[in-house]
Amino acid sequence: MKKQKTRWGFIILVVVFLILLGFIFAGFISLFTSDIENFGGNTALIPIKGVIVSDGAGDLFEAGASSTEIIKLIKKADSNPNIKAIIFEINSPGGTPVASEEITNAIKRTNKTTVAWIREVGASGAYWIASATDHIVASRMSLTGSIGVLASYLELAGFLEDHNVTYRRLVAGKYKDIGSPFKEITSSEELLLQKSINQLHDYFIDDVVKNRKLTQQQKLRISDALFYTGAEAKELGLVDVLGSKEEAIRLIEDKLDITVNLVEYKKEKTIFDALSRIFSEQSFFVGKGIGSAILSKRLSNEISITT
Repeated sequence: MKKQKTRWGFIILVVVFLILLGFIFAGFISLFTSDIENFGGNTALIPIKGVIVSDGAGDLFEAGASSTEIIKLIKKADSNPNIKAIIFEINSPGGTPVASEEITNAIKRTNKTTVAWIREVGASGAYWIASATDHIVASRMSLTGSIGVLASYLELAGFLEDHNVTYRRLVAGKYKDIGSPFKEITSSEELLLQKSINQLHDYFIDDVVKNRKLTQQQKLRISDALFYTGAEAKELGLVDVLGSKEEAIRLIEDKLDITVNLVEYKKEKTIFDALSRIFSEQSFFVGKGIGSAILSKRLSNEISITT
């Protein structure tokens, strides 16, 4: 029996070793294939999926789009002489104002023909990004628009009072803890926050109007931050063509008189990313629940502002 256990232990060790060896081999191969897109394709496909953030991609299991990584991909495609156009595959509800604007400005700096292809959702900050491209293609059933700014947080002051919990306010500066969930917001604080949100909204909508060359009447119609189907967005001048990837490709082929050969530009997964994810998943659920309800970023003393 002891000999049999030893044999099974040896087999398990061999299997684990082979799996690790496979990851190492894949990482080694990626060193030689990281620039493979430079050798084929004339149209880059850059995906923008999930919540748009400045850096990183949210929690371990939350999909997200990092403006830092996307800008790197835009620059890479723009510097490749073989690439004649860029299609941005958008499926995102938006994200932070800064991250959205960073990607928008990066698109404006490119020397390539650019097309935004909105699949299911291209709303808020994601639409801001789409508006910077030369053409926007969207499914007639997609959701887009929502040209507005949201700032929100959970106010726990009443909950704390009901449970006999006291919030001791120790600050240097009258408005240092503005937006803290542990106290009721004052009228003056609410006015200040609303003023900042209105300013962000003005930046957002003015840039969209400029990018899309909209009239003042069109601006008034979309300034309430309502979302639209792709078909409605086309009637409002927010979308150029209804369709899918095929229509985006056809736009490029007609404009540049080429046969499109797509190549996807995306963040390269290194061996360290793969191994880190494997080991992180083993301990993720151990620590996730400890205090998460209290220390969640949605319950922090920072107001979450998104476009």
